[in-house]
Parts: sequence; structure tokens; C-alpha cells
Amino acid sequence: MAFVGSEPPAQPALGASAVKVLIAGGFGVGKTTMVGAVSEIAPLRTEEMISEISGKVDDLSGVENKTTTTVALDFGRITINESLILYLFGTPGQERFWFLWDELALGALGAVVLADTRRLDGCFAAVDFFERRQIPFVLAVNNFFGKQFYTADEVREATDLDSNTPILLCDVRQRESSKAVLATLLEHLIARISNPDAAASEAVGG
Repeated sequence: MAFVGSEPPAQPALGASAVKVLIAGGFGVGKTTMVGAVSEIAPLRTEEMISEISGKVDDLSGVENKTTTTVALDFGRITINESLILYLFGTPGQERFWFLWDELALGALGAVVLADTRRLDGCFAAVDFFERRQIPFVLAVNNFFGKQFYTADEVREATDLDSNTPILLCDVRQRESSKAVLATLLEHLIARISNPDAAASEAVGG
């Protein structure tokens, strides 16, 4: 899946198809970072400082140094080619903001679920959300500090994902790594469209 170069057009090409993609996952897993890494426009962010009160409400285990948090969404755009543009919507990670996910998911063709193997259970809610709504997704394991704690196969076993859901390792701070995640998602979507019988079997747990 080829992307355009580093100097994309300022405006989407006329007649280009727009695809809505969600970037989801637990608190502090790297969603805002990923949108910022790949967006060809200045990303829209709705971040607020983590107050003493919110620090008592949100689980900061493993991300004690985090100072800001997304309270609504992140938004970015990346041009794949002249006929396809991805609009990226990053979801808030805290449980108290999950009510926004249904609104953000409207019209989404697919999603990236980010996971942090230091806190793997943080991705379970997002996995369950997209499975229940039958929205195709890939699971991207963000290697914090450049360390690979588990293999993709070990993560698949821990999350109990079916074999048709792609799992890949990434570093969302790196543009090329984040682009590779999006390319994998697009290939996954194309494969499902090309083989609807397999997609239907996956939806019913076959």
C-alpha cells in the first residue's frame, strides 16, 4: 500500500474518496502521538492538563509522567493517493469519556486499536467495542522506549483475537511505522471486501 510523498497537496483532490478511521485504545497508549506523527495537516487536539482530581480518577499506572490527556478527540488527515484520503479520529482513552466512542464510530470503515504490553488489559475495552459493532480493526502494539516485551503471537494469545485480525508491532512516534499500521488496516479492509464470506464467518466467530 503506497502513500504519497512527504509534501501532500494542501487540499484534498477533487473526487477523492474519504475514509474515516478511528485510532483507539486505553489511556496513555499513544493515540494522540500516532495521529500527530502521520497527519499531513496540523492535527486538531483536545488535550487538557491532568489535574490532581483527574489523577485520582484515572489509572496512571505505567504512565505516571503523563501530563495531558485527550478529553474529546484528536483529528488528522493523510493522503494515500490521488483517489483516497484517510481522516483519522483519535478517541479519548479514559473510561469516563467512553460515551463519545459511539458518536465517533459513526461512518468509520475501520480502526486501529493501540496496545501497550506493559498494560495490555488497557486495550480490551477497545477490542470488545469494535468486535461488538463488527467494525474491522488491526491491533498495533506500541513498543514504548523501543522495547519489545512480547511477540505478536503472544499478544494474540493474550487478547484471544481470531487469526484474521492483523497484529503488528510499531512505534507510533515514527511516521513510517505509523503509516505501516494504516497500510495494514487498509489491506485488511480490502481483503474483507474481496472475501465477504470470510468476513461474515469472522463476525459470527467462525
